[in-house]
Amino acid sequence: MTARYLGPLPAHGRFDYLPITRRADHAWPNGARLAVYLGFNLEHFAFGEGMGACIGPAHPHPDVLNFSWREYGNRVGAWRCLELFDSLGLPSSTLLNTALYDHCPELVAASVARGDELIGHGHSNSERQADMAEAEEAALLADCRERMQAESGQAPAGWLSPWISESRLTPDLLAEAGYGYTLNWCHDDQPIRMRTRSGRTLWSVPYPQELNDIPMIIARQMDAKDFAAMVIDNADEMLEQSRRQPLVMGLALHPYIVGQPYRLRHLRRALAHLAGLRDRGEIWFTTPGDICRHMEQLEPT
Repeated sequence: MTARYLGPLPAHGRFDYLPITRRADHAWPNGARLAVYLGFNLEHFAFGEGMGACIGPAHPHPDVLNFSWREYGNRVGAWRCLELFDSLGLPSSTLLNTALYDHCPELVAASVARGDELIGHGHSNSERQADMAEAEEAALLADCRERMQAESGQAPAGWLSPWISESRLTPDLLAEAGYGYTLNWCHDDQPIRMRTRSGRTLWSVPYPQELNDIPMIIARQMDAKDFAAMVIDNADEMLEQSRRQPLVMGLALHPYIVGQPYRLRHLRRALAHLAGLRDRGEIWFTTPGDICRHMEQLEPT
């Protein structure tokens, strides 16, 4: 069988390869070397159609088992998580499906009242952008941004696609719609500038696909106590690595998963560890938006 490619493979052209060992040095605010943020996913799913994470085998629609499990996050789990964040004084970055403005606006208002950053996350996690034509995708990005501005008084600076699903034009469309950063690409431990067709800057801020409860707890069936240990170990190892390069650590959480009481008990231990690092001045506990604003000061266009 003859290999199709014997030279360079097709590339995205969004950024060049540059190893972590050859980056310019800097510090985060207060001299910290590791920036940490919580990516708190507030999502809503259509009943009887579309996509969704599954606690058990997917059933023919209406899939009451899996729909109701996910809805637990909006009714109970998210509120317990917010109570935990409050108890530790932790800011959160809310990845928001705009369908929640229709479904449970009280939950969005609670995040806004805490002063959390709102990040665009589609209208619903029942659909994905890779299936959309350019005009349809551009309309989605604009509609979400306008709805969040109108309802919550803040237009999102960042975006995470439902299911991390992109078309080939998503970074271009994000920049053209006024977004300043994307969380879709999990290729680095530092913010990276991405090229767009308009020439406008779009930052890629690290968002985890390992330190993330869906792939670890649901897909890999990791126990909650092991997930908590993983969060602690990841933070301690990145803190050590950050002596050489400033780094970013995101923690992705979904309240229908970590908001279950026995998992929340273990998450409490992990977040208390992070709060301790913050209190000792060893990390900068922040949001992706503040990370981008800091980078803009370091590397103005």
